[in-house]
Amino acid sequence: MTVTILYREELREYDFGVGHPFRGDRYEIFPKVLKANVPADGNYHIVAADTCTEDDLRLICSQEYIDFTRDYYRAANLGETFSGSMDFPRYQSLDNLPRGKPGKLEEAARMAIGQVKKAADLVMNGGEEFVVCIGGNLHHAKPNYGEGFCIYNDNAFVAKYLVEKCGVERVMVLDTDAHQGNGTCDYFYTDPRVLFVDLHQDPTTLYPGVGFANDIGDGAGKGFTVNVPLPVYAGIDSYRMAFERIVEPVAREFKPQVIVRNGGSDPHFADGLANLGLPIGGFKMIGEKVRSMTQKCGCTEIDIIGSGYNIAVLPSVWLALVSGLANFGVDVAEPVPVPAAFEVDSVADETEKVIRQLRGHLKDYWNCFK
Repeated sequence: MTVTILYREELREYDFGVGHPFRGDRYEIFPKVLKANVPADGNYHIVAADTCTEDDLRLICSQEYIDFTRDYYRAANLGETFSGSMDFPRYQSLDNLPRGKPGKLEEAARMAIGQVKKAADLVMNGGEEFVVCIGGNLHHAKPNYGEGFCIYNDNAFVAKYLVEKCGVERVMVLDTDAHQGNGTCDYFYTDPRVLFVDLHQDPTTLYPGVGFANDIGDGAGKGFTVNVPLPVYAGIDSYRMAFERIVEPVAREFKPQVIVRNGGSDPHFADGLANLGLPIGGFKMIGEKVRSMTQKCGCTEIDIIGSGYNIAVLPSVWLALVSGLANFGVDVAEPVPVPAAFEVDSVADETEKVIRQLRGHLKDYWNCFK
């Protein structure tokens, strides 16, 4: 199987500057690691997508927010003081707007939207079964403001594009980032066309502080938001349990036409910004399980890989995810020594309790949880 990987070098401009955990060097390092470990012939080809249009952005953002964000970063690029104003309370002091180094950060954010649009077109009209986007995963952004290093929400865009522009009736968004995708969740909280499933660290211990097991959507979308809050230090046994008892059963019952998975390396035990315990083999397992779900559901899959904050482990984790998804057959070694505390999943029993509680909250909405 030849996999299309969407990537363009300009994404390295999505960089928040020296000392910030989100740097653009990830987009320079990973393609080199990929090419060094996996021969391109017959395995994958890399394609550069176009940036998005203003109409594309309006699918997920208000025009006021688009104008404000563009002008704010344009002033930063020119070294000018931004003098614009906005009525939204979030912007009274600009404290909540993600700030980058002088460069083309906002343009890079538009490129991430362009990539997922291209991915959707490829799975809908190009005959592709799997498409991987390198860059993006900006799942905290909302229609009128950005937060958590995120400006425009590419995960929300591709799901809305699929249902509103491509006529897809059922999209499953699977967020395996360590942080709950609060922005994406809000977009589809009342929408039964999008099943939002999120595996993340216990929100009492990590930003953004939402995504509890009893948070299951509202209105027509009640039951279509599935939050799996994993205990601190959750490892491979916890993730396997979450997939086998929550993610896979609900996917089989929902029967998605497209699966959108997003997430990067921050569940790794050495990430630094989160406190989960997933080893490198766990990420390959995630890729393999997503591939298996896609095949069993008879659907297509878009994979968005962007997060992670320890550059020593990020390229290996991303490679493990892609290898598992695309069945490259590459054995990826653990990039750093495994501390004794992470040699076994010591919190699997706690995860079991969370899963029992979650199934109880969802049993009235899904036969698989009765």
